[in-house]
Amino acid sequence: MTTEKQNNDLLKNIHFRCYAELNDFLSEKRKNRQFQYGLKTPISLGEAIESLGIPFSEIDLILVNSQTVSLGYQLQENDYVSVYPTFETLDISSLKDAHKSPLRITRFILDAHLGKLAKYLRMLGFDTLFRNDFEDSEIIDISVEEKRIILTRDKHLLNSKKISHGYYVRSTEKHEQLKEVVQKFDLYSQFKSFSRCMTCNTELVSKKNSEISDEVPADVAQYFEEFYYCPSCNKVYWKGSHFKKMESLIRQLATE
Repeated sequence: MTTEKQNNDLLKNIHFRCYAELNDFLSEKRKNRQFQYGLKTPISLGEAIESLGIPFSEIDLILVNSQTVSLGYQLQENDYVSVYPTFETLDISSLKDAHKSPLRITRFILDAHLGKLAKYLRMLGFDTLFRNDFEDSEIIDISVEEKRIILTRDKHLLNSKKISHGYYVRSTEKHEQLKEVVQKFDLYSQFKSFSRCMTCNTELVSKKNSEISDEVPADVAQYFEEFYYCPSCNKVYWKGSHFKKMESLIRQLATE
């Protein structure tokens, strides 16, 4: 009887509200509303967030009773926890307890589900690592070591506490995925189109037709003046019809 009462005393009700796309990680009954979460205490704020299945890399601000606290804060009965995703257009630096620093250079590493997105990001000039045989642990280690943002379709990959910058891509269609990532990270001003090889990510070298005539069909060499050469995989790019379609896609992204 006494033991049962002691165990009940350890169970405390905490109130949570998760905003915007963080709801993608919650069960239906918890989405887009305040919900009560019974937790055995003592328990830290970080442990509670982790138990909800929300990756820390998706979170930019957590308030407890309208105050910023550390992830080590010990939750109390009837605490009200507000959890916000990364803000791209609103400066909230004065509100949050900075737990991750902005990256000076926007670089990505993608999991096996996002090969087409990797090519599109390279097309826009972003340093983007991709292999379809990357292990999750390898992606995480490279992300930490090289300060790369992880993009993934696997929610569980982002659960590692080692990850500081990561994003779960919601869309399954390649053009929508590109649009989603560009908008999420506000990449418009960083476009450097056709500066990287879409196949291997190496920076392209500009070449005149006279320097590349042996590498392309004769009619192409005659028709186009400028080419883009990959010194790693020896691919040659030029501004043909495929280029115009991709350029149109880029313009569309930049005006949305």
